[in-house]
This record gives sequence, structure tokens and C-alpha cells, in this order.
Amino acid sequence: MNNPFIITGSIPEKYFCGRREESKKVIQTLSNGGNLCLISPRRMGKSKLIYFCYDKPECTDNYYTFYIDILHTSSLREFTYVFGQRVFDLLHSKSQKMLTAFVRGLKSINAKFGFDPMNNMPTFSLELGDISRPEFTLAEIFNCLEKADRPCVVAFDEFQQITRYPEKNIEALLRSYIQHLSNVHFIFAGSERHLVTEMFLSSARPFYNSTSVLELQPIAEEEYIPFVCHWFRAFERSMGESDVRKIYDLFDGNTYYMQKTFHEAFINTPVGSICTAEILRQTIGAMLEEAGDGYRLILSRVPERQKELLYAVAAEGKARKIMSVDFIRKYSLASSSAVQAASRKLMELDLLTVEGNVYSIPDMLLRMYLQKLRENSIVFI
Repeated sequence: MNNPFIITGSIPEKYFCGRREESKKVIQTLSNGGNLCLISPRRMGKSKLIYFCYDKPECTDNYYTFYIDILHTSSLREFTYVFGQRVFDLLHSKSQKMLTAFVRGLKSINAKFGFDPMNNMPTFSLELGDISRPEFTLAEIFNCLEKADRPCVVAFDEFQQITRYPEKNIEALLRSYIQHLSNVHFIFAGSERHLVTEMFLSSARPFYNSTSVLELQPIAEEEYIPFVCHWFRAFERSMGESDVRKIYDLFDGNTYYMQKTFHEAFINTPVGSICTAEILRQTIGAMLEEAGDGYRLILSRVPERQKELLYAVAAEGKARKIMSVDFIRKYSLASSSAVQAASRKLMELDLLTVEGNVYSIPDMLLRMYLQKLRENSIVFI
């Protein structure tokens, strides 16, 4: 390993910081036949936690494990397509028997099935247009997993996305399938807390009381700071605890952005030297510059009233009473009704989030980018 601060792919256990209690709860819940709702802000490490648990012997030796990110999907048909493709891909590498059963079980689609004589394996080509009745295809996929020769674990990441599909009653449809499955267990992961908690904790919703709930918090700084310092030392470099703490505070313990910062800072620190505050400043500056093109594109599509509110919330960091006269006057916003409309649209775009009555920008690097645009400079540490 050339860099212990891993930001892509699976993370070996020794480079995985913390989350021992969380991973224990995930595995215990699944091992006892339960389902889990996993809630965390974006980029706090929920997908890494799921893969970390999947790589444990308790899972790899006993289950077929599937991870399906549905953030980019926009309809039940696309959900079914992504789900079916992922199931095929994993079974293709794990079990020819199960793969054949899966292919034979999909009778409602016009996918192109074949056989590869070189590998003695079925082939499968599925296009989105091949799915004409997704509710039937979805039932067939679940039925195949229910009949699998070992239990299955299915993780749907960004599960709140189904609430934005144009079809009605998607939650009720999925619940009607899932409640009858005994060989398939689920992790429903989501990053928009207000939507996910409503889905699973409101008595009026189909998934009410159907899962255990685990809310992912930032890794404790007393755990993360020694972790960073240890791995810099292990690779013959040095990092001061106070500088690690400053990065932790800057990103409010956001796992991805801390890991990204130390991943790049590690590269920029020669063997035998100290990772200084200046190296960290340059590293974060480079991260902002790298993300700049994408952020400019996002901002170009945001109307002026919404953009004004975005800048105001970025300036506050955590904004309270955004519809109050004081807040509106402080940032020269139009009116409380305009702020209310703008906040609603920004939350739909996942550019703004609210917890309690506190509004913030979930992407912390975007928040810093907006602060820099507004103030023309920013002090990192």
C-alpha cells in the first residue's frame, strides 16, 4: 500500500478507522434476520461501512451481498434495471447455478440471453427499454433471491430517491414484496435525514417500524486524530495532532473530505519530512480548484433568488431562522416567502439540508467554495 488514506474501493481492515460498534450492529442485525435503515449525511462513510461489513467473513462466507446505488435513478423502471443488472453481475462471478436460475426466472423482459461456450456460462444483455412492466420484473428478481441457495443481503443506497419517482405508491409496492421475503435482508441507506426518517419512522408510511435504525455520526476525533498521526509515522512522515484537529474541525468530521485531504497531503509530504500547515492549505486549495468546474456548472443552473440564499447559508455555516427579518436584512434577501420557496427548491436539488431548524449545505467543499467566492479568500487552518 502506497497511501494509507484510501478514498476509492474497498478499505482493508487495518486502514479502516473506527466504526467498530456500527459494523457490529450492521452484522448482528443482518445475521438475526433483520433489516436496517442506515442514515448519515452525504460522504460520511455509509457506503464504505456497508462494503467493510460485506468483506467480513460473517458476510462473505454466508451471504450473497448486493450494493445498489439508486441516486441517479429517476423511475421505477430505472430502479428495476439497475437492480437486475447488479444482481446478474454479482451472480455471474459467484454462482453459475444461481445465475442460470436468475436468467430463467426473468420472463417479463425482452433481454438478450445467450450462452458463452468458451466459459460455459450464460450471457445477459439488458437495456432500459427491455423492461416494459417493471413491477413484474421486480417481483421476479425478488423471487429469484428468495429461492437462492444462501441468504442474500441487498443494500439500496440513497433509498430516499424513490420518493421522487413519478409513479405513485412506490413505497407501498416495494414493501408489499419485501415483507414476504425470509431469505433476503435489506439495508436501506439514505443521506437526506428528513426524508429517510419520515419514510421509516412515520406511522403513516409503508416502511414504518420495519427496520432497525442506525444513524451514522462522525468518527470521534479522539479516534481519528491518532489514526492519521499513526499512519504518517508508519510511512516515515510526521503530522502534528493540532493540525489534524484543525482539518477535523474544518470539515465537521466529514469522513470523505478528511480522508481526501490527508490522502493528498500524504502524497505532497516527502519521506522523512513533516506535513506542515502550509502543505494542508495548498492541498485544500487544490481540492477547491479541482472541484471548481463542477461547482460552476451547478451554480449556472441555479436561479438568482436560490443562489442568494445559498450564499447566505454558506456564510453562516449553520443558519437558523432563515425566514426571520434579521436574516433577510443581513443578507439582502427578497422576502420570507421568497426564502421559503428558494429553500424548498434547493432541498429538492440536495444543495441545502435542514435538521431541526438548522439549515446547512451538505457538501462541505461546496460551502467552502461559496464562502471563497463571496469573500474572495478563505482561511483554511
